[in-house]
Amino acid sequence: MSNAKVKVGLIGCGNISRQYCTGMGLFDILEIVACADIEIDRAEALAAEFNIPRVYSPEQLLADPEIQIVVNLTIPAAHAAVNMAALQAGKHAYCEKPFAVHRPEGQKVLALAEEKGLLVGCAPETFMGGGLQTCRKLIDDGWIGQPIAASAFMMGHGPEGWHPNPDFFYQVGGGPMFDMGPYYLTALVHLLGPIKKVAGFARSSFPERIITNANDRYGERIPVEVPTHVSGSVEFASGAIGSLIISFDVWGSHLPRIEIYGSEGTLAVPDPNTFGGPIFIKKASPDVRNRNDWEEIPLTYNANVKRGIGVADMAYALTYNRPHRVSGTMAYHVLDLMHAFYDASEQETTITVSSTCDRPALFPVGLLPGTLDQ
Repeated sequence: MSNAKVKVGLIGCGNISRQYCTGMGLFDILEIVACADIEIDRAEALAAEFNIPRVYSPEQLLADPEIQIVVNLTIPAAHAAVNMAALQAGKHAYCEKPFAVHRPEGQKVLALAEEKGLLVGCAPETFMGGGLQTCRKLIDDGWIGQPIAASAFMMGHGPEGWHPNPDFFYQVGGGPMFDMGPYYLTALVHLLGPIKKVAGFARSSFPERIITNANDRYGERIPVEVPTHVSGSVEFASGAIGSLIISFDVWGSHLPRIEIYGSEGTLAVPDPNTFGGPIFIKKASPDVRNRNDWEEIPLTYNANVKRGIGVADMAYALTYNRPHRVSGTMAYHVLDLMHAFYDASEQETTITVSSTCDRPALFPVGLLPGTLDQ
């Protein structure tokens, strides 16, 4: 393995930046050399906590010639603009989800990356954890036969009960689809491939939300600008059919996170917002007495990874000249799909999705902790 480290700079030093710094610290190939935020005190606090040597304004970070990858952890509305600025500065860009708020913004990012020969990627990278990697291998190895259908459910009641400043969750670029949908749609694309058709319904069930976490904003009302309950169906390019509900309007549910239904069995997939398990399989059986038996499957991949593994995979791609898994094309496909649910609801029709992507490559079994494949 090369001893050269890929130099990384972070723009956006909010709460999630700590998860990224911790996760990127697990990989020797990465070195965080700078961080930046429009609120300089936040950048200074992050730098002190993680021993990051340089604190910059965003403009100063983009001008630093040493930095190769910009990790963009700004608010969703700024993702595309910061990615564009990073690419214009000659740097590879990796951002938090969503890839952009609107399709044209995402298309411009992809076009500029291609024009400049740079890589662009986007969270979520949770599909690279032990849970979803194991599920993918089970499917690829034929444990449930030919996949014929899938279901995915994210049922909750919004972040106003726990987040100190939940406003942006209910603004354009937020809502359950743009906040949590990327985890579920990325997992489904990872497991079953790209989606070609979408049908769905979306609504804003309540005109406002009330902050109920214990801070000085308790009781404050937030206007809702986006759909908060989305339900629909998808057709994969492979022919499989999927059902999906993403909601901030549900107080409780016993529905599974994700299940994949095959000709020879059913695969119960763990929460796609995590990197681990558990995983269960129910195999087909001609004996009716065995039809309720579920088997827990041990993980065959490392689950002790965190946010930032996608940045490490991009660094490996740069170092060893191979494709990166958390690609801009997959992130744009997910963005396109999220809008397609809204379009299907507004137009009362089925939407044929124009974008597509490749399934990201499965990791080889047996990688040492802190390393990825070359």
